[in-house]
Amino acid sequence: MIVAIPAQRLERWVANFATRHGSTSFRVVDGALGGTAADGSTFTARLPFDQEYAGAPEATAFAAALVPPDDWGVLLVRKGGFAVARLSGAAIVDSKVGQRHVQGRTKAGGQSQQRFARRRDNQARQAYEAAADHAARILGGLAGPLVTGGDRAAVEEVIADPRLGGVRRTSDWLAVPDPRRAVLEQAVLDAQAARIDVENR
Repeated sequence: MIVAIPAQRLERWVANFATRHGSTSFRVVDGALGGTAADGSTFTARLPFDQEYAGAPEATAFAAALVPPDDWGVLLVRKGGFAVARLSGAAIVDSKVGQRHVQGRTKAGGQSQQRFARRRDNQARQAYEAAADHAARILGGLAGPLVTGGDRAAVEEVIADPRLGGVRRTSDWLAVPDPRRAVLEQAVLDAQAARIDVENR
């Protein structure tokens, strides 16, 4: 089980882990903070943005390392819309959320189904082009990492735009519904959180 824990909750999460599972020892291995409890339960906490942790083997130091970059971005794309934001630290400095109508699938057959599929593909392409236009405007010259999420095929369509060729994507992935303002704001918080892989015994 993988959970996303923000910096302000991390020390409490680790303390609760020890309360539930017993005395816990900590170590730093492969750029992550690991913990092993008396009952055999373990956790591995990783920093966001593909950062390596090399600090002290303790929750306080790890939480202090959860600092977002000075310049980074979030791009969420699904067939129903997109959301893009540029951030300085934890603050959104520019953003855009857009919705596009893309028809759902039809059960009709024959030529009408083919026409419907072509129309649907055209609508999706126009939606991705609009997303790429705004992403290029907002993320142009981005110095730090880009966190992506939504629908993988849709993100690939947008990120393939040559204007986004210099952007460095992270391996983190945000599973989100159709992007709306609230979805984007939560995604920004999740992108900054620690990823903790927990194995309970």
